[in-house]
Amino acid sequence: MPTVSVGRDRLFAALGRSYTQEEFEDLCFNFGIELDDVTTEKAIILKEKNLKDEKPSLDDEVIYKIEVPANRYDLLCLEGLAQALRIFNGQEGIPRYTVANVSKESMLKMHVKRETSLIRPFVVCAVLRGITFDEAIYNSFIDLQDKLHQNICRKRALVAIGTHDLDTLQGPFTYEALPPPKINFVPLKQVKNFRADELMEFYKSDLKLKKFLHIIEKSKVFPVIYDHNRTVLSLPPIINSAHSAITLKTKNVFIECTATDLTKAKIVLNTMVTAFSAYCERKFEVEPVEVISFDGNSSVYPDLSEYNMEVPLSYITGSIGVPLEVDEVTSLLNRMQLHAEQSGLGDNNINVSVPPTRSDILHPCDVMEDVAIAYGYNNIPRRKLSSLKPLPLNQLSDLVRYEIAMNGFSEVLTWILCSKKENFEMLNRKDDKSTAAIIGNPRSSDFEVVRTSLMPGMLKTVGHNKDHPKPIKIFEVGDVVLLDEKKDVGASNRRLLAALYCGANSGFELIHSLVDRIMEVIGTPFVQVGDNTGYYIELSDEPEFLSGRQAKIIYKGRCIGIFGIVQPEVLNNFDIPDPCSFVELDMESFL
Repeated sequence: MPTVSVGRDRLFAALGRSYTQEEFEDLCFNFGIELDDVTTEKAIILKEKNLKDEKPSLDDEVIYKIEVPANRYDLLCLEGLAQALRIFNGQEGIPRYTVANVSKESMLKMHVKRETSLIRPFVVCAVLRGITFDEAIYNSFIDLQDKLHQNICRKRALVAIGTHDLDTLQGPFTYEALPPPKINFVPLKQVKNFRADELMEFYKSDLKLKKFLHIIEKSKVFPVIYDHNRTVLSLPPIINSAHSAITLKTKNVFIECTATDLTKAKIVLNTMVTAFSAYCERKFEVEPVEVISFDGNSSVYPDLSEYNMEVPLSYITGSIGVPLEVDEVTSLLNRMQLHAEQSGLGDNNINVSVPPTRSDILHPCDVMEDVAIAYGYNNIPRRKLSSLKPLPLNQLSDLVRYEIAMNGFSEVLTWILCSKKENFEMLNRKDDKSTAAIIGNPRSSDFEVVRTSLMPGMLKTVGHNKDHPKPIKIFEVGDVVLLDEKKDVGASNRRLLAALYCGANSGFELIHSLVDRIMEVIGTPFVQVGDNTGYYIELSDEPEFLSGRQAKIIYKGRCIGIFGIVQPEVLNNFDIPDPCSFVELDMESFL
């Protein structure tokens, strides 16, 4: 998420009170943002230069780095952030932004030439009249442009912002696209006149601007903005002209945004003018500019109109899970800079007016989210939805986990992928080519097949922890994958339980007792051989276990598992020096 750096003292002055760090963190959390770091301007500069910080001075300005949502462009500067927090705290109402009442004849005009459609077809403009800058406001004004360029403007590829001292220019303006040799001007922070093609070469060594050159450098025409006297305002999206550079003495600012995406250009323009119109002589008023296209169509910008959205109260309360009255919801929305009121007497719909600062509000779910933020996520009671019921297999798995853990075993979680060698050869098993799902083009020989047994992972765990004090008692409840022609995907998951006892006195009886306890907890009685009402054990002959020290578990007439003492050769394959007894059974057989 974007991080906004603001001076603590200036922010507190804008909020009308001071906060302790803990109090401010709570305020940020309640509003849905986060205080990410507390530093100083000196520390930031030293960090950028990779220099070690000296002892901090009491005179160093404290800087708050605040994380804001990526779609809240209005919070990317101190002005927007402070205003939003004041409204959230109930210190002031939601401002109404207006477009100055200027006649069409006296309105500034921007004429767009046909050639611009080849490179950057859109431009939107506005004027901030009677603005007052000081150093802090000026820096914030420039910083907001940089933040927008990095965020919604996608590093100027979609939108590029140009700001100019209007008193140095004369309208009407023209937005053109010309061959690079025909464009000449003195760029910002330079004294020499450059052709546009010369500028491309000049800025290839500029650390900041060289990353934007690729946007237009291969084009046959470059976009350029002129005033009535053919004075260049800017070469978007690269650089502005030095002639119209704004200073602390600038009183009237002309803002132009050229773009390949008209919607984003409007959002960027609205964000700029709404944030800084508070410093104009007529507060929250912006002078419009008429943009006249080459085909004769004209539009007036900025568009500061509010749009209405009707949201059912039931949708908001049902989604959040808290019963709220209409008055409560409208009050919460007003705290989030959304004008809200009941649609009609006795009507449970809420009419929401979305101001130009809230371009993130696109759907009733965005309104609902703002209600939840203002209400406080910590105040929403936790509850399980009645529709969310655990699967019987998961319930059984949890029951068995708790029981085995109470028998002194520790649960492990191993990879579901393993090598062919571990899955077959190291267990003395033969690959019949009809059991394991093979990974196509594996990145590593360690992950070639999907495991068909939990045994390789368990033995690898013990092998890597052989110096651990004995006995080692571990278990795992996890899925394996077996090829299955009956399934449409050709394979099926099976939930297995495996447990392993490793120690000098490891014996058949130790793992046998665990099997009996598991069956007792599940509610399966031990019965005589041939009785299908419970389970019994029979001698087995599997290559991974010692002959005569292994048995298979028969439940309702079919084999569901096997247990016994692991073959020493298998243990040696996994570098395990101590004897181990092991059990593995199919959990899904009990459902």
